[in-house]
Amino acid sequence: MSDLSSDDLRAILSFTTSLARSAGEIILQGSQAILAAGNVNEKKNSVDLVTEYDVKVEELVKKELSSKYPSFQFIGEESYAAGSRAPLTDEPTFCVDPIDGTTNFVHGFPHVCISLGLIYKKSPVLGVIYNPFLEQLYTAVKGDGAYLQQGSRSPVKLPIATPRPLPSLSQALIGIEWGSDRSQDLVRAKGDSYKRLAGNPKEGVEGGRMAHSLRSLGSAALNFALVAQGGMDIYWPWDVCAGSIIAQEAGCLYIVIRAIGDSASEKGSDSQRRLIKDFYDTVEDVQPA
Repeated sequence: MSDLSSDDLRAILSFTTSLARSAGEIILQGSQAILAAGNVNEKKNSVDLVTEYDVKVEELVKKELSSKYPSFQFIGEESYAAGSRAPLTDEPTFCVDPIDGTTNFVHGFPHVCISLGLIYKKSPVLGVIYNPFLEQLYTAVKGDGAYLQQGSRSPVKLPIATPRPLPSLSQALIGIEWGSDRSQDLVRAKGDSYKRLAGNPKEGVEGGRMAHSLRSLGSAALNFALVAQGGMDIYWPWDVCAGSIIAQEAGCLYIVIRAIGDSASEKGSDSQRRLIKDFYDTVEDVQPA
């Protein structure tokens, strides 16, 4: 196929945005049904919950995308977990997590979204994240910036506020997650890392950075979006296609760290790199089984 142009990507964004809103209606219906019935199925353990609505949303999205873009590839969180694992190629590939924040979804905690990204030549080029509970729609196309639309309001370019300096981790609001792997070594490593990020070195916490606070909202995609928005300063992430392009277009760097304004003594980009090093000097980087 011919290369995807900027106009192609904008047309795909329009379609996927509408599709995400349709998926959001199913998510809302599912939440009401689950809370009324009190029933869920489980996968792996009690933390990593899956429901029939995960599958319903993925099936809807895959059907609509396949009909509109039959030559594009598709990677879905649920089908991937079930063993459908085609290799990633240079071809346009939709990457979808139908319900990111499944545990939140089951409990009625409103930080839940559909995450829909497009990978082209093995790099994210488009992202849509939609939280139907709060009517928050985050979008980005590579080179066009990232935006947030809340309800019927006009989209606002991200970050919302002018990037401000961030002198140290002690002034940072940091996003973290426990994940579904709660094995002893992983929980110990994360717990020790979080203790150092939050702890007061003057009160006996060795290596403590005394960050403003830590936040665990239960949705990797929304954590990316909140850093892009400027509502969180740093997020220690899992891989999220849609979130990564939204964050990049809002001036963030991986791990993910928000856009930082220049100070009198340091450029914002230098601050980002310095704080990333300080962050990794503080935490114990671990991989789930």
